[in-house]
Amino acid sequence: MLSNRKRSHRKRKKEIWKQLRLLVFAIGLILLFIIIDSVMVSTIPYFKFPSKELQDNKRRLIQEEIGNIMYGRLLSLASSSLTKNNTAAGQFSFLEESAGQTIEWTPCADKPNNADQGQEKKHNGYILVSANGGLNQQRVAVCNAVAIASLLNATLVLPKFLYSSVWKDTSQFGDIYQEEYFLDYLKYDVNIVKELPPHLQAIDVEAIGSQITDMEIMKEAMPSYYIEAILPILQRNGIVHFLGFGNRLGFDPLPPHLQRLRCKCNFHALKFVPKIQKLGSMLVQRIRKHKSKLTEIDKQLFGKYTPNYELAIRNRNLNRPVKYLALHMRFEVDMVAYSLCDFGGGQRERQELQMYREEHFPTLITRIQNISIYPEELRVSGKCPLTPEEAALMLSALGYTSDTYIYLAGSHIYGGLSRLQPFMQLFPNVVTKEDLLSPEELEPFKNFSSQLAALDFIACASSDVFAMTDTGSQLSSLVTGYRIYHGQGQATTLRPNKKRFARILTEHADIDWGEFQKRVQNMIEENQGVTPRGRGRSVYRLPRTPGCMCKTR
Repeated sequence: MLSNRKRSHRKRKKEIWKQLRLLVFAIGLILLFIIIDSVMVSTIPYFKFPSKELQDNKRRLIQEEIGNIMYGRLLSLASSSLTKNNTAAGQFSFLEESAGQTIEWTPCADKPNNADQGQEKKHNGYILVSANGGLNQQRVAVCNAVAIASLLNATLVLPKFLYSSVWKDTSQFGDIYQEEYFLDYLKYDVNIVKELPPHLQAIDVEAIGSQITDMEIMKEAMPSYYIEAILPILQRNGIVHFLGFGNRLGFDPLPPHLQRLRCKCNFHALKFVPKIQKLGSMLVQRIRKHKSKLTEIDKQLFGKYTPNYELAIRNRNLNRPVKYLALHMRFEVDMVAYSLCDFGGGQRERQELQMYREEHFPTLITRIQNISIYPEELRVSGKCPLTPEEAALMLSALGYTSDTYIYLAGSHIYGGLSRLQPFMQLFPNVVTKEDLLSPEELEPFKNFSSQLAALDFIACASSDVFAMTDTGSQLSSLVTGYRIYHGQGQATTLRPNKKRFARILTEHADIDWGEFQKRVQNMIEENQGVTPRGRGRSVYRLPRTPGCMCKTR
């Protein structure tokens, strides 16, 4: 009996050990799978595809927010139209520039400068430039400075970027653009050095009267001003410092070789540093989800870091949209407040914007204190920034459907999720660089707003379609010009006429959707024509001009 009990006990003990070994083996196997999975995941580029749960949560949050709806009836009509036409294809071929017209213009700013060949000129001194503003304002300032240095036969010291309390970015030229490439590309056009010679470094330029502030130079000054007012100072002291330099060189009349030099600087000499090129390439690769032929724009933007679309295909499933629209939605609080317009937010919004104006725009407050302001007149005159709601109506009228993949560029939208509500209800597939890049990938760019803005520039310039809500913004202007210059007529850009659009929207209570679509499409089509740059217009935005682009027939 005792013997039987012992045998039974040993048998149970053996069974328990067997189960324990199986359990340990199973746990080990699970851990091994976890380790292998982690290694595999780490080799795949980071991408936060919105899961169904995430999309549902986003829609729920949007619906819970109380938006400032201004055109409820039109939004309802747009929503119905999108539901009916959601399977429609081909919207990305809509409103492309005429290929027959665009091939008449080809980039030629990189051609050698023959204007001064064989001429010996006296060297007049050194020009220092401290550029203000953000990334795009500074880009314009750099290329204007290059042209002025050539005009005055001076040596340009590599421009410095001023710290701004608005942008809060300490980045300098070499943190954003490739210094050596810039110096080498322009070496036959203008003398550029990294720093002043030792004998000039200790000079107090302000004390000797060689510091010229932005306030002392009229906006878009003519070359004659620099020859008459600046050249004598330069020749006398051997140095001039332009402090807070920005948009201070006009476009007409300007000698063709200087116009060409500005274009050569903007479209060829300024290349983003590898750090920005590499992450920008990764960003575009994650936006695009299809095998795509590399464009001339891609080659210019990314250099050796051109996106590997075939790798993107292998690493991800193919059941995704194939092209994307980039939208620069210019609706930050500073612009909204400065416009003096009404955006449907009631008394609370008006008080909030007035407080912002009093704190940040005291000069504006002084200027308007004895003037009657009528927001409705400002809107009909086209002086109000488009709201996200108006942007959604415009894109809907142009035939873009709710599955359109949209990259949203720009800073914080005034009103946040509440203000974006009508846009995201019509176009839920909206992403930003923060959605597409991991926190670890963005960490080196943290607190550097100009470097982050460079990523937006890249995503907008490389897009299949680029749309804007404000044709006057520097980002929109520079991206538009870049796409015209390098796009070979294939880079569609949508530019609204705010005045015409505002007048169409005054009929929002009665107009039917078909008529609304027709009028919005006509508005955009009129801006799609291939026309040369008009007198006084920016070559950075409209490069079809002698010296910048050449007409081939």
